Amino acid sequence: MTYVMSDLHGEYEKYLQMLEKIKFSEQDTLFILGDVCDRGEHPIEILFDMMNRPNVYPIMGNHDWIALYLLEKLTTEITEESISHLSFEEMQDMLAWIDDGGNTTVAGFQKLSHEDQENVLDYLKEFSLWECIDVGEKTFILIHAGLGNFRKNKKLTQYTPEELLLTRQSPNVRYFDDDTIYIITGHTPTYFLSGKSEIYQNCNNICIDCGACFEGGRLACLCLDTMEEFYI
Repeated sequence: MTYVMSDLHGEYEKYLQMLEKIKFSEQDTLFILGDVCDRGEHPIEILFDMMNRPNVYPIMGNHDWIALYLLEKLTTEITEESISHLSFEEMQDMLAWIDDGGNTTVAGFQKLSHEDQENVLDYLKEFSLWECIDVGEKTFILIHAGLGNFRKNKKLTQYTPEELLLTRQSPNVRYFDDDTIYIITGHTPTYFLSGKSEIYQNCNNICIDCGACFEGGRLACLCLDTMEEFYI
């Protein structure tokens, strides 16, 4: 079976419970549509679990993108000395990131050995910006946020990271004429789309960020073979 999840945001226990709920095995495939990092208490633990599963494929989210950029700047140790070498712009980025939940990622990263820190950075660099997969007769475009500055003849390789990681999908717009093509995104909690913390589908758009890290939110998982929905 092929599954998708998104916006785990450090919710390690919910992530493990979901893997158990779907009976995830070595014969299955899981795509995670970004934002593993920040907000929840244990983003680093999720990253290490993902790293050890060859059948889990990570897609970059905006929180993962900024985490990679800033953790690389700080390199091996997060100390007053390393922070003092940041430029004013980098310091502003760091403060904005911490304010948006980056403190849990920093705290977990800080506890790691130098080797494990390098392993985490190397793994984050492997995150793809998008994936396009066929399951049965359907084609699924997997991205974190949306197709910014969309044009029907625009190839996925032509989208910038900012367009894919920051531009919110318009779920009430049909992007492709082909009814077999679906776009799956996270980034925008579905509560703001439907008033409910459940997967939202419209016009071949499937939005799966159900606000796992927020009060009243849930972690969602969708099986692309059966379109069955799972929640923790």
